[in-house]
This record gives sequence, C-alpha cells and structure tokens, in this order.
Amino acid sequence: MDKKEQKYLESYRIQNYDVPLTSVDVVIFTIISDSIYALVNQRKNHPHKSSWALPGGFIDIKNDKSIESTAIRKLAEKTGFKTPYLEQLGATGNGQRDPRGWSVTITYFALVNSDSVNLESDCRWIKVSTEGNVDESLAFDHNKLIEDAFQRLKNKAHYTTIPLHVLPSEFTLSELQSAYEIILGGKLNKSGFRRRILKSQIIEELPGEVRQTKTRTAQLYRALENKDLHFYMREIYAK
Repeated sequence: MDKKEQKYLESYRIQNYDVPLTSVDVVIFTIISDSIYALVNQRKNHPHKSSWALPGGFIDIKNDKSIESTAIRKLAEKTGFKTPYLEQLGATGNGQRDPRGWSVTITYFALVNSDSVNLESDCRWIKVSTEGNVDESLAFDHNKLIEDAFQRLKNKAHYTTIPLHVLPSEFTLSELQSAYEIILGGKLNKSGFRRRILKSQIIEELPGEVRQTKTRTAQLYRALENKDLHFYMREIYAK
C-alpha cells in the first residue's frame, strides 16, 4: 500500500455516507405429517412487534467474523437452535421492506429433522404450501423470503441428496423417497429411485438393523459421515 492510499484510508469515515441497514434472515424447513413447515419466532420489539417473522437480525461488525456467523448467532438467539448446516440463498434489498429505512438482508436456509429442534416458547412451525406460500402475513417481506427459499430447496432436491437432512439418523428407503416426494410435490418411480440413491454411495445399509412397518420389515440405512451433498448426473423428477 502506497502512502497516498494509506493516508486516504486513515481519513476515510464510513459515517459520512448513507449505508443500508444490513441483516441476515434464516429459513429453516422441516417435514411434519407429510407437509413442509418453516420455523418462525414472535418479534419482541418494534417494528412489527408481536408479529411472526423469520429468525434473524443485524450483523454485529465487531464480533461476527462472517455473514454465516451472523446467521448462526441470530438463529441460536431467536430460537435456541443450532443447525448442522446452512446454505446461503441470496440477498435482497430496497427502501420498502423495512420501515426503518433502506435495508438489505442476506438469506440462509436449511432442511432439518423436526425432532432435533426444541422450540422456544415464542417459536413455532408454520405450514408451507407446495408453491412455497404460507397462509398468514409475516413481518417485513418474510413471506417472499420463504417462497424463494422453498423454490431453491425444491430445485436442489432434483439433483442432490438434500432431503437426507430431514430424516432421523436411521431411516428406510421408503422414508427417504417420501421426503423427496413431499418436497418435489409428486410421486417417484420406486425401483428407479432406489437404484439412483444406492448408486450415489451417499448412504449405507445397517446390517441386521430393520424397522417393522404395517406391511413388512424394512431395512435401515444411514447417511455416510464426512460426505457432502451428492450431485446426480441426471435429475430426479416427480410425476
């Protein structure tokens, strides 16, 4: 760095410029009773006090090391939940989404097993339609954020094993297929789906471990450790 640039940076004051409010919002999806749900919490402060909203909040530039650090911190603060993974969806910003002023939010999303989430008293799951809509008005533009996140989740289910995140540690192939079908909104060919999943080498059979269903005994599987989401050569489509 030359002396002129160093002098410029020393005299630079960001306070002299208009900057947008910058926050992070987190969309946590799960499956309950064959439907998609999203996690929301009740706001304690204005604006939109007492309204339901996605967990999130402003970036702490002194303590947050990254945007993802903000997402993890705010999710834990608002819900008490620590997700095993988060994926960044994108950013949106304008002068209308927050009554406090021009604002930008970076959205993260994840898919989790609902049994792993112990809800705080001011948190609950809200049902999401097959188009990504919810039947109530949330604070800010959070209805739109959920819709966008659901479309990303649905798209990724076509070519990755992201639905594994909604299952317990041990599961049957039928339970995995059901998770795909709920997210994709249609039925999958059973034999074709099983070939694709087993060929992906992302799950492993648990020898001797079975679960008794209403009609038969089903083999149990688990996701392989230290495996990233598998990307398929060909996409999965539901009818």
